[in-house]
Amino acid sequence: MNQLAAKRDASPPSSCASAVTAVTPLKIALLGYRSNPFSGGQGVYLRYVARALSELGHEVHVISGEPYPELDPNIKLIKMPGLNLFEHPRPFAALDLSKNLNWTDIFEWLSFLSGGFPEPYTFGRRVTRYMRQRHMDYDIIHDNQSLCPGLLGLARRGYPVVSTIHHPITFDRDIALANTEDWKLRLLIKRWHLFLGMQINVARQLNHIVTVSENSRKDIRDSFSIAEDRLRVIYNGIDCDAFRPLPEVHREPRRLITTASADQPLKGTQHLIPAVAKLKESFPDLKLTFIGAPKPGGVTEKLIRQYDLDDQIEFHSKIGHQEIIELYARASIAVVPSEYEGFGLPAGEAMACQVPVVSSDGGALPEVIGDAGVVVPSKNPEALATAIAGLWQDDNRRHALGLAGRTRIKKLFSWRQAALSLTDFYQEVLAS
Repeated sequence: MNQLAAKRDASPPSSCASAVTAVTPLKIALLGYRSNPFSGGQGVYLRYVARALSELGHEVHVISGEPYPELDPNIKLIKMPGLNLFEHPRPFAALDLSKNLNWTDIFEWLSFLSGGFPEPYTFGRRVTRYMRQRHMDYDIIHDNQSLCPGLLGLARRGYPVVSTIHHPITFDRDIALANTEDWKLRLLIKRWHLFLGMQINVARQLNHIVTVSENSRKDIRDSFSIAEDRLRVIYNGIDCDAFRPLPEVHREPRRLITTASADQPLKGTQHLIPAVAKLKESFPDLKLTFIGAPKPGGVTEKLIRQYDLDDQIEFHSKIGHQEIIELYARASIAVVPSEYEGFGLPAGEAMACQVPVVSSDGGALPEVIGDAGVVVPSKNPEALATAIAGLWQDDNRRHALGLAGRTRIKKLFSWRQAALSLTDFYQEVLAS
């Protein structure tokens, strides 16, 4: 069996039964240093984990920095605003010198101005101060990859602390460095990722860590030097009631769809656009829908101009779930060109919408897709183009993969199961 086939067969077990038979309600704080509901997976994770835990009978509070997540009405959102400099219209003037300043705000401002990413650290400082001042009482504190020193402080104060690590951000840094030769940009990438030293140090001291795939567990072990038996795999779920096929929406035979966060090389847009240019030669009527927005003047915009694809590509950003589902319903193929994914929510959501998927083998994607999609080597525009063309020329296979994809997601990836497994893990933590 070749390496790619072996990765594709590395599927989660078909039996996902949890040891939990009766759930003892807990009071749970879910922490998210930023929880954008429109792009990236952290806001999606917080929303669905909070909902699923609440449906089991737990009392769930979400403590989040900006941007805030979308939550069900019965889940309490405790806003923990920082300076939100990445969204501020005038970040250089964001610090109000006329007011009493605190060290956390000053550090966040200075770090941002020098090219750093201070939010995980400063969020942790604000949360620990809030907990100390309010004497908050929680059975479990569950962090969503801030991995800040404040977690260690909360543990010392007696709180049981669990953290989810979706994947080691060392991969984001290394892929970004591999995709640029500009020495100035390389320095900025290294400066921005200095927070990784903090995250690695904190992760090594945490006793209870959740990750979302077997691939991520292996990569966290190797990148963070953490014993694998300290890492519990609990797969993400997919909301198959929301993400579903819409038979009433016309599926356009030459429309592709993909999801991309800004211009992160990790997401593989730099490989997808050349593939689309090659496909245009044989399929001049093709269209590509991006869920997300490119960085103005960034790599994606430059590649689109370079390959003369302005008429073939459209972007949709800051849209709700229903609009996303309708975009999936119009597409004939979903493409996931990522160089690396800790899980791959966009792949799972497309499969739940019964859209056949062409994906790279980056990270955990083969675990999610299994044999219900087409998996090709990452960083290979030629392979992407060949796989897409092959599906466009085979209506029966495209239809069969769409059906198989939804069946696989419904069988293996449930937010309720994730919540049951988390509850089981919480009880182990409390017992220890």
